Amino acid sequence: MKAGVLRAAGTGFFIAIRYLLGRAHEGGRYLRGAAGGIALSLIPIMVTLIVADGMIRGITDRFLELGTGHIQVYNFLDPGKPDKGIDAIRKLDGIRGIWSEQRGAGVLVGKKGKTGATIRGIDPSFWEDEGSAQYLVTLAGESHPATERDVVLGQELAENIGAGVGDMIRIMTIRTTEDGRNIPRVTAFTVRGIVSSGYRELDSLWCITTWEGGTRVLPPELSSSYLTVKIDDPYGNADKMAIRIGSALEAGYGVFTWKELQKSQYSSYESTRQLLLFIMALIVIVAAVNVSSATSMLVIERQRDIAVLKAAGASPRDTERIFLWGSFLTGLTGAVAGITLGLFLGYFINPIIRGLERVLSFFSSLFHQGEVKILDPGYYLETIPVIIDWSTVFLIGLFTVLCSIIASWIPARQAGKLKPLDLLRKY
Repeated sequence: MKAGVLRAAGTGFFIAIRYLLGRAHEGGRYLRGAAGGIALSLIPIMVTLIVADGMIRGITDRFLELGTGHIQVYNFLDPGKPDKGIDAIRKLDGIRGIWSEQRGAGVLVGKKGKTGATIRGIDPSFWEDEGSAQYLVTLAGESHPATERDVVLGQELAENIGAGVGDMIRIMTIRTTEDGRNIPRVTAFTVRGIVSSGYRELDSLWCITTWEGGTRVLPPELSSSYLTVKIDDPYGNADKMAIRIGSALEAGYGVFTWKELQKSQYSSYESTRQLLLFIMALIVIVAAVNVSSATSMLVIERQRDIAVLKAAGASPRDTERIFLWGSFLTGLTGAVAGITLGLFLGYFINPIIRGLERVLSFFSSLFHQGEVKILDPGYYLETIPVIIDWSTVFLIGLFTVLCSIIASWIPARQAGKLKPLDLLRKY
């Protein structure tokens, strides 16, 4: 076999395939074992990536659609009248909805006790928006208040104070007198509904009333008034739309995107995700070391082949390429298998978790223990959205293959340096 023929026909590639798919005693067991190790390492990585992205996106979507909105506009010159800029904003393309909102803090008193809450006075149509309706679940009564004397409570908040639909609750706030003294103010409201976002951190704070109800109970000096704006593409177009809104308004307005409003929280999410990706990279590197070991063992077992190839005219570089091709195919096989199985398990993560909870709860009941919850709804979403970041998946696969090639470079180079006469004497 001539060196030129070897390079031209790509014989090294086909020899590498033979080694990977060949019989165990021909060295294929080493490469297949390394590919299996890579696949096993990538399965939990894919599942973790889908769960992490799903949790982050699910929580973020709920905060955007039910909490902060996509953009908030503040009238700094006349804070009590945020609606002055509504008409100018509505004329812009890409605006999905706009509502006046007043938000402040108060203490709710019910039959079981009292607790602090975030009081939100906003037009009921906000809760009928397609984004709000997607994540808001009405557990009892109505999804929004009908009059300024009605409130809708989050599930966790209602449970904390023992309030149900039709009950009378009291909201305690602080008002400032003309002489500057702060005195408590107690206002009675009727619970019209109990709702849930599927994320209890939101449900534990919500006390929702109308805009008129909010202005009635919240003093301007101890609350904030602003416009809540929703746009068509909050993830990709929020910054550009904020600039357009600022240009359409007069001086004295402040425009803030959801990224700015919840900067610390979303930075924490992103930092957590980056840390997970770093840990995943370490796992892939460890798995790639197995490819180096497998290549070393393959070089030892295939020394006769190396001797024949070099006697036929193969150069050290040609021999080196054969084993680099083998490491490439090993990494590629392991990456494809691991990513495919990981994506499959990640796609069905919710049914898998529910099944595991039922199995664990069954065994727990045998020992008179309570129901087992893998994801506590008090801290996590009740259902994890399935989010697949294909660009990250591709980069993980590419990184896996590159690590496999780099890890096997030293044993492949050693194979190229072997002298054919020494090998032929040995065999």
